[in-house]
Amino acid sequence: MQMQFLSLAFLLFSNAALFAQSLPATLTPIGSEKPPFSLDEAQRRHFLYFWELAHKTNFQIPDRHPRDDFSSIAATGFGLSAYLVGVERGWITRAQAAERVLKTLQVLRDLPQGPQPSGTAGYRGWFYHFLNTGDARRFKNVELSSIDTGLLLAGVLSCMSYFDQNDPTEKAIRETADFLYRRVEFDWYLNEHNRLSMGWFPERGFLASEWRGYNEAMILVIMALGSPTHPVPAQAWESWCRSYYRTEFKGQDMVNFGPLFGHQYSHCWIDFRGIQDRYMKKAGFDYFENSRRAVLANRRHCMDNPMQFKGYGENIWGLTAGDGPDAEMEHLGKRIFCPGYAARGVAIDYLDDDGTIAPTAAIASTPFAPEVCLPALETMWNRWPVGRYGFFDGYNETFTQLDKSPNAQPGYPFWVDRDYLGIDQGPIVLMLENYRSGLLWNLMKKNPYIVRGLQRAGFTGGWLDQADVQKRTEGINFADGEKAKPNPDVPLDKNSFFKREDYKDAAGNKLPYQLMEPWQSKPGEQYPLVVFLHGSGERGTDNAAQMKNGVHAFAEKELREKHPCYLLVPQCPPEQRWGGSSRDENLRFDEQNPTLPGRMVIELIEKTLEKNPAIDRNRVYITGLSMGGFGAFDALMRRPDLFAAGMPLCGGGDPNHAERIKNIPLWVFHGRLDEAVPPHFSVKMVDALKKTGSKVQYTEYSTLGHNVWDVTYYNPAVLEWLFAQRKTE
Repeated sequence: MQMQFLSLAFLLFSNAALFAQSLPATLTPIGSEKPPFSLDEAQRRHFLYFWELAHKTNFQIPDRHPRDDFSSIAATGFGLSAYLVGVERGWITRAQAAERVLKTLQVLRDLPQGPQPSGTAGYRGWFYHFLNTGDARRFKNVELSSIDTGLLLAGVLSCMSYFDQNDPTEKAIRETADFLYRRVEFDWYLNEHNRLSMGWFPERGFLASEWRGYNEAMILVIMALGSPTHPVPAQAWESWCRSYYRTEFKGQDMVNFGPLFGHQYSHCWIDFRGIQDRYMKKAGFDYFENSRRAVLANRRHCMDNPMQFKGYGENIWGLTAGDGPDAEMEHLGKRIFCPGYAARGVAIDYLDDDGTIAPTAAIASTPFAPEVCLPALETMWNRWPVGRYGFFDGYNETFTQLDKSPNAQPGYPFWVDRDYLGIDQGPIVLMLENYRSGLLWNLMKKNPYIVRGLQRAGFTGGWLDQADVQKRTEGINFADGEKAKPNPDVPLDKNSFFKREDYKDAAGNKLPYQLMEPWQSKPGEQYPLVVFLHGSGERGTDNAAQMKNGVHAFAEKELREKHPCYLLVPQCPPEQRWGGSSRDENLRFDEQNPTLPGRMVIELIEKTLEKNPAIDRNRVYITGLSMGGFGAFDALMRRPDLFAAGMPLCGGGDPNHAERIKNIPLWVFHGRLDEAVPPHFSVKMVDALKKTGSKVQYTEYSTLGHNVWDVTYYNPAVLEWLFAQRKTE
C-alpha cells in the first residue's frame, strides 16, 4: 500500500521541473501545493488530463489514470472537444491543437474495421467501447458501443466545425471528421421500434437493450437523424420520447433519470435552451430546464440526506456514475456495500446512494444552476484533496476503513479515489466552458449534421429558427431517412413496449402506471385492453417494480403479433392494497368504501378507454396475482359492466357477492402448496360462483406454491381463452 501511494504521489505531485519537460511552452507546470480556488485553475487541471495523457502514438485517451488498462472511445471524444477549450483559454495554441486533433482523427480513420472478434477497432463505422492502450484494437470482449461511438462523434463534429481555416491541416481535419461521421451505419443498429441497440458483439450479435428516453443518448439519436449517408427515420425521435417518465420528484416536475450524467452529456455539445420538440412544447419547458430541475432535485436529496451520510450539505452534493470504495462499511447499525464503479443517482424511480459524491455531478451541471454549482465547486476544492488533473473521481467521507477499499488513497481520514476517469473529466471541462463562453454550444450550431438532426427530430424555436442556422444544411445531399428499414437481427427489449405515466385524481392522489399499446396497430381497428394487477411485493412509487412478474408474457413476439392489445399495469402505493386481503378475511367487499388504489384503478381504466378510442369496450379483461388476484375480484364486483373476462391468480374474493359476477367468464388459478395465500381463498370463491350458475373454471396446480404466474401467463391455451372472451348484450 505504501509503495502504491508513493507511486501515485510521484505521478500527481512530483516537483514542477520533472513535469515541465513534457508540457507545451504555453503551459506552466503544476507544483505540489494546491493553489487558492479559481474557476480557471479548476478547469485547466481537468483539461490537462486529456492534453498530457493521450497516448503518444495513437492519441487515444485512457479510460482512467493512473491505472491505465485501456483507452475509452467516449473519453477520446471528450478530449477532442477539450482541446478546443484549451485553445480558447490560451493553454495551448491553435496549431498545437490542430496537430493533435488531426493525428487523432487519422488514427481513428485508419484503424482496422471488420466483423472479426479480435484485431479490429470497430465495424461499420462504429467503435468498440474500450480499446487496448498499445495497439488501439478491441479490448477483450467489450461491445461495439453505440453511445460511446456517439460521444466520440460529438467530439469529432466539434472539431469539424472549429477548424474552419483553409490551411492544409485544418482542411484535412474537416475532411477526416466528415469521413468518420459519414462512415457510421446508424441504420444497421435500428430495431423494429425505430430505436438504436446499445451494442453489438461479433460473438453473439446485438443487445436487446435499446436507447429510449430519457438518458444520455439524445445526442446519439440526433446524430443518427442527421446522417447524410445512413440516417434513421424521423419517427425514431418520437419513439425515443415515448418512454419518458415525467413526474414530480423532490418538488421538481421533470422527465426523470437518476444519475446526473444523463442530464449532462448531450448538453455538453447541444444548446437546448429555447428549442423544443413536440414533447417539450406540450410540457411547456425545454430540455435545458429539465436538466436544471434534475440538478436541483439531486441537490435537494443530498441536503435532505435520508441516510445521514457525512459531509452532505448545501455545497457538498452530487450523485452520478463514477467510482466508489468497492467495499462494505458499517453505518448507523447497517452494513452498506459501496460498489466500485456504479451509476449513483436519484429520481422517482431510482435510488442509488452510498455516501459517495462524484465532483463531476455538480461541476458539470454549472450551466444549468450556477448559483448552486459554483459554490459547490469552490467548497469541494477547499475541502477535499485535488491532484494534477483536478478532482479525483469520487469522495466518501462516511467510508473511513480505508484498508478495506482496494482503490482508496492512503493518508486521508476518509475515502478518496485513487483514479481520475476520462468520461467524468470531460464534462467538467466542456460544461464549465459552455457556462463561461458557450463555446461548444456555438460550434455545434454551425454544424450541418447537428442542425439537420434537430430539425428531423421536430425541434423548433430559439436559435434553431434563425435564418443563418436554417441555411447550414444547404448544398448537402442527404439520404432519405424515411426509407431506412429496421435491421431484423436487432432483438427487442420487452420493457421497451411500455410507456410510463401517472394518474392523478381530483384530490391529487397519484397512481403510477405503465401502458403497452398494440403492436403495429392499424387505423380503424379495435383492440382489447388487459388490466394487470401486481402482488404486494411490487408495491411502491418507482413505476417499475410492478413489471416484475408475468407482465412480459403479453409482450412475447408470437402473442403480440397474434393478439395485439393494450396492457395497463398500475402500481399500488406502499402499505396499501387493491381490495380484499389474505391477512384478514374480515376485509371483504365493501361497495361504498373501496380502497384508494382500488377506486383509482377503476378511474384509470375509464380514463384509458376515453383516451384510446381504438380499445374495444367489449373486450376489457382484468387479471392479477396474489394481492392483485384479490384486487381483480374486487374490481370485477365493483364494476361488472366494464369487464368481458377475469383471470385472478392466487387471490380471493368475497363469496357473499358472487352473484354480481356470475355472468362474467372467469378462470381462477392457485397453487395447492401456496403458503402465502392458502388455496381456500380461491376455492371458496369458486364454489360460491358455481352455486350462482357461473361457468367459472378453476385450475389448481398440485405441485406448485405461490409462484404460479409464469406457468399460467406463458401457457398459450390460457391466453387464447382470455382473448376469445367478448361481452355480449
